[in-house]
Amino acid sequence: MRTREPLPSVGDVLAALATGLWHWDTAAGLVTVDAEAARLLGLPARPVTLTEAQTRARLHPADWNEITGVVPLAVAEGTLAEVRIRIMDEQGNILRVVRSRSKPSYDPERQAYELIGTLQEVTEPAPGTPAGRTAVTGDWRRSREAFLLDAGRALAEARSTAEVLRVAGTLSMPGFSPDGLVVFGVEGDRLTIIGQHGHEPGDMNPFSDMPLDTDYPAAEVSRTGRAVYLSSPAQYKERYPVTWPLAKPFGRQSWAFLPLTVAGCTMGAWMAAFMHPVAFTPDERAVLTTVARMLAQALSRAGAAETERELTDGLQRSMLPSLGPRIPGMQVAARYIPTGGGLQVGGDWYDLIPLPAGRFALVVGDVQGHDVRAAGLMGQLRIALRAYASEGHRPDAVLTRASRFLHGITHDAHDEEMAGLRFATCVYAAADPATGMLEIARAGHPDPAIRMADGTVMMWPTAGGLPLGIDPDADYPTTRFTLEPGETLMLCTDGLIETGGHDLDSGWQRLRKILEAHRGDGGVDVESLSDELVQGVHGPSSHYTTGPLADRREDDIALMLLSRPQEGAARPAIRRTLLSVAQDEPDRVAEARRHLHELLHDWTCPEQVDSAALLVSEMLTNVLVHTDADALLLAEVTGEPGTRRLRAQVTDAGDDLPHRRRPGELASSGRGLMLIELLADAWGVEPRGEGKSIWFELYEPGGSGGSAGASSAGAASAGTSSAGAA
Repeated sequence: MRTREPLPSVGDVLAALATGLWHWDTAAGLVTVDAEAARLLGLPARPVTLTEAQTRARLHPADWNEITGVVPLAVAEGTLAEVRIRIMDEQGNILRVVRSRSKPSYDPERQAYELIGTLQEVTEPAPGTPAGRTAVTGDWRRSREAFLLDAGRALAEARSTAEVLRVAGTLSMPGFSPDGLVVFGVEGDRLTIIGQHGHEPGDMNPFSDMPLDTDYPAAEVSRTGRAVYLSSPAQYKERYPVTWPLAKPFGRQSWAFLPLTVAGCTMGAWMAAFMHPVAFTPDERAVLTTVARMLAQALSRAGAAETERELTDGLQRSMLPSLGPRIPGMQVAARYIPTGGGLQVGGDWYDLIPLPAGRFALVVGDVQGHDVRAAGLMGQLRIALRAYASEGHRPDAVLTRASRFLHGITHDAHDEEMAGLRFATCVYAAADPATGMLEIARAGHPDPAIRMADGTVMMWPTAGGLPLGIDPDADYPTTRFTLEPGETLMLCTDGLIETGGHDLDSGWQRLRKILEAHRGDGGVDVESLSDELVQGVHGPSSHYTTGPLADRREDDIALMLLSRPQEGAARPAIRRTLLSVAQDEPDRVAEARRHLHELLHDWTCPEQVDSAALLVSEMLTNVLVHTDADALLLAEVTGEPGTRRLRAQVTDAGDDLPHRRRPGELASSGRGLMLIELLADAWGVEPRGEGKSIWFELYEPGGSGGSAGASSAGAASAGTSSAGAA
């Protein structure tokens, strides 16, 4: 071009540079291109207007999605929108790669974007050629996508603010990794530091607790929600002269301050500082903006989770009691383990309630459900139980009143969501520390278990009624027995038994092995035994009652152990079971046989165990058939293994003494005493002031002691029986 000749037109210049022009109006949904842009798009080289669908068909789908994401970002930051686009032919093959640069604007009235830009073909680097850090090279693009994928996954898996900050501090961005990171938060009108990486302790103190109106990039970003990019120290000093002296000693060359925005609300700012100059190309800004968005989401989730855990801890502290001061002559331990879902608070609970005259009550219960409503009902029911118990009511009366209370609040609710059937199971045990006497009432709950002084473990059958809340007038009979020195009582919800795919039978066998295997120093250590039971079901966990568990639980668990330690010289170990069978409970005869088998689980002669079960069944059935009274079974095992003695006694209120009969071959009854005389080592009938008792003894084979006594006892019992028959 000669001097003073007119400049060529813009179109001629762009054509000479193989650069096309295009215009996109999102409101109209039309894209207008000149001849060169049409050629680059694989169309005839003439100006044409295309619909968005026609234009999209010429581009790689991933690149179209990137365009729609970059445009709002460029408008928000007031920068150019620059993307790399793969042009596709009709067969789906890549025809060429072009770079698009445009200046987008947004019309709020039309709620539409308008873009005017250029298209220019670029070439991929040859194999083996360094890709560099330009915004359009294929290697940089692929590494960027891989980085964002890994960063998103790592941030999504972070469960706490500390974990999110740790992940953010280890991010290695492709080609321009920062060496200093700071996450700023906002509290009131001040800027705070949530976390940092790449600085020595105390270095960031001047930036902490900074007023939001300070002339500092992070404060401006937190106020406006717009990113700030500073490519050089000179640019920093020019824009922020007041706070530049604070940033200068770190020796950084470039800074990016990005807003942490969630749901349209800016919660703080993220600073990425670099020791080398960074131009902050549109692609680099896109990476930083994407990371900032993921970081904001991760921090928001972590903050919500931590708030939820704080709420959970508060709920547990308010709903679950402390066990209070030590109870003389008794040891108590308790555990509560939530499911691991939701608020970590469900319907299970335990309680220790002081009663008049130095007594106390243990309560373990389970409200139906694992939601917030179950937790709320649990809190109300626990308070009601404490109130009824503190008034001095007996266990049966406490549960009856509690059932009426729960029925009322679940059936009479005006809110339809609150109305409807909700029930609760519960076991209530009133204990006297001085005597070890327990009075237990049960509402649809698993039976308690007893670990005896010699390690024998038995499920202890207790009378029970319907779950609380079903029938407001339900009755709850009371079972009484004595917790002997050296024995331990276990109360638990079904979560401890059935977790892990177990049913009540197999789950109980698992717990029984743990209870029997416990070896406390000088007796049962209820604290360590509680941990062993929980770990046996769920595996080790360092914190049971307030923190999230490592794995998801199937059901809540509430557990209480009550132990009566032996004092002074160890007393001879006695296994004892007491079981009542009412006239309307003939099915309890089978339960008595099972209970006796558990009592004799390590007896050396299985035939004697079967004989004992048969004789107990005969004696109980005889009471139910021939009297109008209830039967009470007392079975005791004394002595050392190999020389032990079983004594089983059935007591009833009837006055008629049993007598031996001579049944014929076809008779269906009359052989009870014959069986006792044949199978027992000793037996007898004892009249009482009211009623009578019939008893038998079996001696474990293998010992020399007791044989003579057995013969004499047998003779004496035979005489007693004959006299009674006469």
